[in-house]
Amino acid sequence: MKHFVSAIIAASGNSTRMGLSISKQLIELCGKPTIYHTLSAFEKCEVINEIVVVCREIDMDSIKAIADSFSKVRAVVTGGDTRADSVKNGVEACSKNSQFFAIHDGARPLVNSDDIKKVVERALEVKAATLGTAVTDTIKVVNEDNTIVTTPDRATLKAVQTPQVFERELYLRAIENATEKNLSVTDDCSMVEALGEKVEVVLGSSENIKLTTQTDIVFAQAILKSRDL
Repeated sequence: MKHFVSAIIAASGNSTRMGLSISKQLIELCGKPTIYHTLSAFEKCEVINEIVVVCREIDMDSIKAIADSFSKVRAVVTGGDTRADSVKNGVEACSKNSQFFAIHDGARPLVNSDDIKKVVERALEVKAATLGTAVTDTIKVVNEDNTIVTTPDRATLKAVQTPQVFERELYLRAIENATEKNLSVTDDCSMVEALGEKVEVVLGSSENIKLTTQTDIVFAQAILKSRDL
C-alpha cells in the first residue's frame, strides 16, 4: 500500500552567518532562488505527496510567489521562535492523511530526488531514517581550553544531512517530549533519539551541502553548473 508522505521544508532561519541583507532562501543560484531548487527536488520525487514550506513572515510573499510554481505545495506557513516550533507549525499544516514527515532544510538546495526517495523508502520500513555521509576529516573532541581530549574512531561517525524522515505518530511523540522537557536540539533526529528510539542513517550525496556562509554559495553554483554539463 502506498504511504502518504508530507515534506516539510524548514526555511525560517535568520541567515545570520550568511552576512547578507536577504534570506538565504532567496539567494540566486544559477538564476533561480535557493528555495526554488529545494522545492524542485521534492516536486520531482515520486514518493512525496505534498510539500509544506515554513518561512519567516518577512519572506512570506516572496516564497509564496515561488511556491506557486509547484503543484505539490500545500501551504506556506510562518515559523516559530525555535526550529522545533517552526517544524511543528509545518506539521500542523500537513494533510490529516499524512503518515510520514520528511523534514528538510530549505538551505540544502542540492538534494536530489533519488536520495529523497531512498531515505523515505527506508523510513517506511524502520520508522525513522536520515540522509548522511561518511566523515572524511579526523574529528577531535576538545575541552573548554580547546585542548584535545580524545579522537573518535572516524568509522563510527556520520555527518547527518536532511531530509530526516519519521513515522507520524513517532514524530508527534518526539515533539511533545521535547516541548515538555524543554530540550535544546539542533535537528529532528535528536528529538526522536531522546525517546530512546533508533534512527537509521542512509548514505546520501556529499553534494547535499547546507548554505551557511557565502563560500557555500560558490560551491553550490559550481555543483549546479556541473549537473548541466
